[in-house]
Amino acid sequence: MELKIEKTDDVVVVTPVIEALDASNSKEFKSDISPVLMENKKVLFDMSNVKFVDSSGCGTLLSCLRQLNSEEGDLKLMGVQKAVQTLFELVRMHRIIEIFDSREEALDSFKA
Repeated sequence: MELKIEKTDDVVVVTPVIEALDASNSKEFKSDISPVLMENKKVLFDMSNVKFVDSSGCGTLLSCLRQLNSEEGDLKLMGVQKAVQTLFELVRMHRIIEIFDSREEALDSFKA
């Protein structure tokens, strides 16, 4: 799976180059993102390419958050598409993982 990874100060911005995070690829996503989560405490997922997320995708994101939280880290999301945002609100994920509209807002939130 292609993941675009950039470092901005002490925050790693990960952009999954996929249209869906679902049962067909969530296991691969988890194994590909694992080394990034082990090496960094502040991770921002740029979800602007992702048009669809199912329950497996939600579980994968929560798993990433748990892994970071266990190491005193944090995971935040940005660029979430309207359909995905609606799902996150429906299942209350937006109360568990912070979601930002812009990259600047998200990066600033790690400094607070």
